[in-house]
Amino acid sequence: MVSAARESLKRLEQPKLALAQLHWSTANYQPFQERALWEGIADVYDKGLCDAVGVSNYGPNQLQKISKYMKEERNVPLATAQIQYSLMTYGVGKEMNSVCADENIRLISYSPLCLGLLTCKYDLDNLPRAGNPRRQLFRELLPGAKTLLSTLKVMSDELDKSPSQVAINWCLCKGTVPIPGARTLKQAEENLGAVGWKLSDDMVDELDRAAFAVGKPMIQNIFQTK
Repeated sequence: MVSAARESLKRLEQPKLALAQLHWSTANYQPFQERALWEGIADVYDKGLCDAVGVSNYGPNQLQKISKYMKEERNVPLATAQIQYSLMTYGVGKEMNSVCADENIRLISYSPLCLGLLTCKYDLDNLPRAGNPRRQLFRELLPGAKTLLSTLKVMSDELDKSPSQVAINWCLCKGTVPIPGARTLKQAEENLGAVGWKLSDDMVDELDRAAFAVGKPMIQNIFQTK
């Protein structure tokens, strides 16, 4: 892993990485490899090749394990944990908020718009085009998300914001660093409209309730651990 980090630095033409993250845990399919990954990323830090280390797709239990290892055996601060986090996954997300707060780890939320479902542009009569893998997924998720999407629409109208901006701002209000995707400049500009303002506490609470009421949450990444 150290040699891979050095090669990355050569390609980037940088002296040091700001953050080195393990993309996923092997606990679900090759548990005996897990310790080697922890040791490898800690070595990258010890060699001075990065300012901080983090993980991705670690659930709360596995996150606590690696955090303990880093602190007690390597004296390496674990800075970030990146997971799929949105109003459609708040059941898992809330527990991660708690663990990250206890371990002093910053939570990075990827897919904060749930693959576009939280843009409120889709319904059962307007699904992604045929052949798009999101089509069947949205067909399954939309019925149980009616209350949540309705709440987003009402809130966005009241605030003169888009549903996407409200959904991303909710992630910010939860103390996470959302990293929404954007395929076009227009989408990127819309995403930027999620910053510079803040949902009220009452609005956050209302969205929390709507999130917990979702009938079928978004499926987790297959590499996401418990």
